[in-house]
Amino acid sequence: MVILVSYDVATTSKAGRKRLRKVAQACEDYGQRVQYSVFECKLDATDWVKLRARLLGLIDGKEDSMRFYFLDDGAASKTEHHGVREPVDFEGTLVV
Repeated sequence: MVILVSYDVATTSKAGRKRLRKVAQACEDYGQRVQYSVFECKLDATDWVKLRARLLGLIDGKEDSMRFYFLDDGAASKTEHHGVREPVDFEGTLVV
């Protein structure tokens, strides 16, 4: 499944900036950044449960917000991209 993760973490305090870094790192562990606070993650059911639990454990529900969008398999072909940060093809060849 492909899940779009979007978040807004309050950064007015040192603790908020630390949460922001941890949320971004968690998302980077499972997907690719497509905008500053938006990640595309291609996950199986087990990884989805792990990522969701990790992220919800990091945010402060009184200051931060997080949204998960579940995309169907054809969503990538219906997506337009303009500007920097060309998208990575999850199904393409990985060059290291």
